[in-house]
Amino acid sequence: MGFEPGQIKVTGEARRHHSPAANGNTAVRNFCTVCGSMVFGGGHDLDGVNVYAGSLDDPARFEPRIAIFTRDRAHWAVIPDGLKVFETMP
Repeated sequence: MGFEPGQIKVTGEARRHHSPAANGNTAVRNFCTVCGSMVFGGGHDLDGVNVYAGSLDDPARFEPRIAIFTRDRAHWAVIPDGLKVFETMP
């Protein structure tokens, strides 16, 4: 779930990991310091924040509107009908 900087407030400590992104930039992943789960990507000091729906208390409330990086999806990963589909990052 993508948010502009300032649309959400991240509290608590996160451990950052930097890795090469598909577009040649650096991807930033933020992990919970307690359990090690990926919680969000990016940061307030970057272009925006992507919260991973699986990190929500109730992920069933998340309703996707787009599917990205479908070029690299596993053959068994089903894309729900009605989504805008992008092979890479739009």
